[in-house]
Amino acid sequence: MGDVVNLHRARKAQARRAAEVKAEENRVRFGRTKAERERQADELERQKRHLEGHALTERDEHEKPRG
Repeated sequence: MGDVVNLHRARKAQARRAAEVKAEENRVRFGRTKAERERQADELERQKRHLEGHALTERDEHEKPRG
């Protein structure tokens, strides 16, 4: 006679394996290290400051348009 298998435990184990596979796929697709996130945030901040430095200033209401 064969071994007795608890179907509830077998289903739970199968679900855990499937969840782990999905988690690994998500880590590969979406995962970034803390250093990568910080580097990207620093780069975006640097770009923002660069653009702000080159932005045209708004004219005061009392100034006449040139041209």
